[in-house]
Amino acid sequence: MSNPKANPKESHAKKRAPEEQPAPEQEPKAPEAAAPSAPSDKEKELFDQILRLKADFENYRKRVDRDKPSWERHGKVQLLGKLLPLYDVLLSAHEQAVRHGETLAKADDGQKTVSELVRGLELIFKEFTKLFESEGVKVVETVGKPFDFNLHEVLGQVETDAHPEGTVVEELARGYTLDGAVLRPAKVRIAKKKTLEEGS
Repeated sequence: MSNPKANPKESHAKKRAPEEQPAPEQEPKAPEAAAPSAPSDKEKELFDQILRLKADFENYRKRVDRDKPSWERHGKVQLLGKLLPLYDVLLSAHEQAVRHGETLAKADDGQKTVSELVRGLELIFKEFTKLFESEGVKVVETVGKPFDFNLHEVLGQVETDAHPEGTVVEELARGYTLDGAVLRPAKVRIAKKKTLEEGS
């Protein structure tokens, strides 16, 4: 018996070489970290400069914080020192108006005018007093107090037995303190013991 004819499709499939399977994809390897190199001299110098700059800034900030109250007080002293002469003028005008009010009256309603002037000056003094007190300014005590070279400036002596020697007997100009420190000393005259006259 003769062999049946082979199926041409099967023979063709047998002749075709088996297809190669694609190789599995490999994940890329992470690059190995390079070993850190020692810093160069230039980098060390730059780092040292940064540290010094930081330290200098910290010292500057501390110095500013420390000196700030002193700067503020200095500014306050300068301002109040400029206001004191104005206050002296107003004080003198007020005292003169009170003492010589009648002589200042020039018209029929002069007395009323003087009273209004005195009242206006008193209002100004009250405002000045509030300002000074709020800033820590106080008037230096003088008459009847023992002389204190820290608070008083002697411009003369008065011979008297009515007060102990060295006692302030007259105030020529007001003095002021600021937070306990002298802003301006008071100008005064002090008592001096009377000298015995010859032949007495």
